[in-house]
Amino acid sequence: MTVIRVAVAAYPVDFHPDWAAYEAKVSAWVQDAARQGAALLVFPEYGALELVSLLPPELHHDVIGMLPALQALLPEFLALHGRLARQHGVGIVAASLPVASGDGYVNRAYVIGPDGTVSWQDKLMMTRFEDEEWHISPGRGTRVFDLGGVKFGVAICYDSEFPRLARTLAEAGAELLVVPSFTGSRHGYTRVRVGSMARALEGQCYALHAPLIADAMWTYAVEDAHGMSAIYAPADNGLPEDGIVAQGEWNTPGWLIHDLDLTLTRNVRVDGHVLNWRDRVAAQERPGMPDTMALTVPVRG
Repeated sequence: MTVIRVAVAAYPVDFHPDWAAYEAKVSAWVQDAARQGAALLVFPEYGALELVSLLPPELHHDVIGMLPALQALLPEFLALHGRLARQHGVGIVAASLPVASGDGYVNRAYVIGPDGTVSWQDKLMMTRFEDEEWHISPGRGTRVFDLGGVKFGVAICYDSEFPRLARTLAEAGAELLVVPSFTGSRHGYTRVRVGSMARALEGQCYALHAPLIADAMWTYAVEDAHGMSAIYAPADNGLPEDGIVAQGEWNTPGWLIHDLDLTLTRNVRVDGHVLNWRDRVAAQERPGMPDTMALTVPVRG
């Protein structure tokens, strides 16, 4: 496969009176993207926390107490996404949620194949609110997923701001970097946006940015979230000069659906105006490179 149609969600948080309402919403979103021919559907970070609406009201603002309660909904969550992936023949990066792991919890994005197989990528770098308030633990390891010959990796929100993580995925074969995000301000959104664009530049690959949209004062978990869906690429031959392949509107829910031509990024890697992909090795490893140790030089005037 050299062209893949992707669907990148700007996904809104809703209050659901029961499981049937949540199931109907997710089913409609998946059906909509599948009918438009999308093969890979990307939901945002912590989008599954709208399931908090199904918990007792006393847990809606209790970010510690809600964590074990959410685990009871996990089997139905996975069954729903597996069924939808099989029904529509699509790959789904499901909205992430806290999942029990070891003695604590990780922020996990499940990746569902068209045959219903389930894998996942855990977030590796914790933001302050995850660490200090939620006590979410870092996951371990990176994974590359193969969808019909197209390989992609997942860098959840803050993870996109660390070059080495994305480089590990790219060097393992990923040509798409999926970035689900949850950001409560333009500051946060911009950090993830800039990080994603930088990772696309460094790896000469596509980056898919799927944000959460929320105005949910009924839960402290995801009460406020902002952003717009976007797809980034290296600014080089055959690709947009500003590095933005497509983007939605600010704080506007919906799918961003676009065909990605992998021959363009593959060609840029071997014959672009610059060769970041090739030169990444030279930047750190080529013998004879100048000493890269930073020196402190006093300046007097």
